[in-house]
Amino acid sequence: MSNIVVQKYGGTSVGSVERIKNVAKRIIKKKESGHQILVVVSAMGKSTDDLVKLAYDISPTPPKREMDRLLSTGEQVSISLLSMALQSMGYDAISFTGPQVGIRTSGRHTKSRIEGIDTTKILEALHEDKIVIVAGFQGVNENDDVTTLGRGGSDTSAVALACVLDATCEIYTDVEGIYGVDPRLYDKAKKLDTVSYEEMLEMASLGAGVMHPRAIELASKYNTKIVVASSEFDVPGTIINKGGNHMEGQSITGLAIDNDELMITIRDIPFDLNITSQFFSQFANKSINIDMISQGAPVKGLINISFTAPVQDLADARKILNCFEEKYPGIGVIINENVSKLSVVGVGMRSQSGVAAKFFQLLTDNNIQILMITTSEIRISCVIKTTDRDIAVTATAKAFDL
Repeated sequence: MSNIVVQKYGGTSVGSVERIKNVAKRIIKKKESGHQILVVVSAMGKSTDDLVKLAYDISPTPPKREMDRLLSTGEQVSISLLSMALQSMGYDAISFTGPQVGIRTSGRHTKSRIEGIDTTKILEALHEDKIVIVAGFQGVNENDDVTTLGRGGSDTSAVALACVLDATCEIYTDVEGIYGVDPRLYDKAKKLDTVSYEEMLEMASLGAGVMHPRAIELASKYNTKIVVASSEFDVPGTIINKGGNHMEGQSITGLAIDNDELMITIRDIPFDLNITSQFFSQFANKSINIDMISQGAPVKGLINISFTAPVQDLADARKILNCFEEKYPGIGVIINENVSKLSVVGVGMRSQSGVAAKFFQLLTDNNIQILMITTSEIRISCVIKTTDRDIAVTATAKAFDL
């Protein structure tokens, strides 16, 4: 493990001049403890949302290449201001955009992936005893175009940098760590001291918004320790590592709720594997991540398929579905946007029986209808009506002592 610490600060943490100065003081404190510091920052506050609104005010279908160019500017504001703050306090700092620092990407615009990182400039600056500040969420592709990693991609940038630098990654947010349940939904939620990569990846993928799933994947691959803590208060955070730290009796570690999913049902599809394959291939070609899938048994050569997809991809999904309806006029398409995906996660499920029975019984006791179900070794997910979300979260948190 190197002497380098990578710190990442989210948009709320750098949302004002005062907060930027507070972040600078925190960085200085870490540097004074004897570490070399690399900082990754997000765009200030809700500035990314403001940029998105501007784009859609200009055009209902802004080109994705230009969206990447536009959205990448948000982080550039943050890194410049933070560098100025540090220099005004007497510390040498230098800011870099993702392309400047050698973050190479590939894939579709607005959803690119990190291919590699050239650490030359970073190591040179650190060797000169500078605090290095890098714009998160962005890189440059093989065509020298600026690309972005998708919402939450600053987590991925920070962890990727920590991986290649053999460093610890500290993620600072507006919460004090990882909670078993979002405290905004359940005010008695308990903070986790530690959590395993495996559980955190499931929770992040299922809607727990504190960490980005791709960041956890990278950390797991390189065995990079992540600490999630508050950017405002000096209290212990949550450590994400290989093993976590579980008590014998804890079957469920956390609960995740995702309100950004839609449920699509297609009725009376001809029972033909080629048709099903071609249909989902079109979603894959548009980089739409299909999550839960349920297929009914064939009846008279026809099947029904239900699945969930991100609500942000609704426009692309509609185009695919419209073409599908034109090709197969007998099918029926239902899009339900008023759904939430409720999931419970815990490695304790592997060794303890009855978890699913308890979970489904508490939903039944609260008159909550389950629209879809999927499971894995350490997860149970179900789609419910959004109107039932709050009751479901509270009942589940109480039942599993989260």
